[in-house]
Amino acid sequence: MSIIKTSNARRGHLDHFQPDNALDPHEQRQLRGHLEQIDYAAFAANKAVLATRPGGLDLGAVQRLAVATAHAREAWIAKALEVAADGHPTRDQIQAVADCRMAFDELCEAYEGLRRIIERGYVGYRAGA
Repeated sequence: MSIIKTSNARRGHLDHFQPDNALDPHEQRQLRGHLEQIDYAAFAANKAVLATRPGGLDLGAVQRLAVATAHAREAWIAKALEVAADGHPTRDQIQAVADCRMAFDELCEAYEGLRRIIERGYVGYRAGA
């Protein structure tokens, strides 16, 4: 059985195929070739869809996302400190902290996704503000 190790950007940068040792070298090469075709099809689809963003991306857009993420982190920590000050948090208070954390986590994931689409060349990026 073949294995594909994956990971998101926060956990590491693993995204590679490990062929089953039972496959002969010819089958392994053939399988790798198929996977490369699949990867290229995904690349082409992402580039076609994401390249339609008018004007591409610039440092200002990335910075706005980074600032929004920082504000979400601050709100999460502030809410946790507020709840902790009470000493006996209620289920609703804990849920409010969890909601703030989820907002922060989502923005972190969006930032990592943005970095990835720039890194892979799916969308144009202008270094200037």
